[in-house]
Amino acid sequence: MFGLADVERCVLVVLEDRKLLEKIKELSGIDLSVCMQCGICSGSCPAVDQMDITPRMMVRLIQLGREKEVLDSKAMWICLSCFTCYARCPREIDFAKLGEALRQVRLRKGLDYIRISEIPEEEFKKLPQIALVSCFRKFTS
Repeated sequence: MFGLADVERCVLVVLEDRKLLEKIKELSGIDLSVCMQCGICSGSCPAVDQMDITPRMMVRLIQLGREKEVLDSKAMWICLSCFTCYARCPREIDFAKLGEALRQVRLRKGLDYIRISEIPEEEFKKLPQIALVSCFRKFTS
């Protein structure tokens, strides 16, 4: 039988799973619970072939509370912020804002996307300083 302890355990799981969903809403103002998983975002994304998970999958994983899978994904870094998905989304979900919110969550946890120590020294000499500074600001905590 399904008892009170089981109900309490389910409620705790649901509340725990909503942490990332709520954090994204706080950072970006986006309510991902309205996404109906139509897939228009993924179908119209010009960078989807480079992503390890599609925009639709990213939203679904967030809805399911699978934070580790979302934050380990490279999709948030590959987003071009071209707003094609936003323009076509029937629920007006702004994936550029979503990507920025996810990057903030990840960086606040100290999970850098690039490691400065892994960039070859000759690259530092070739690249413009402004590009390096912008890169470090966006991809490191």
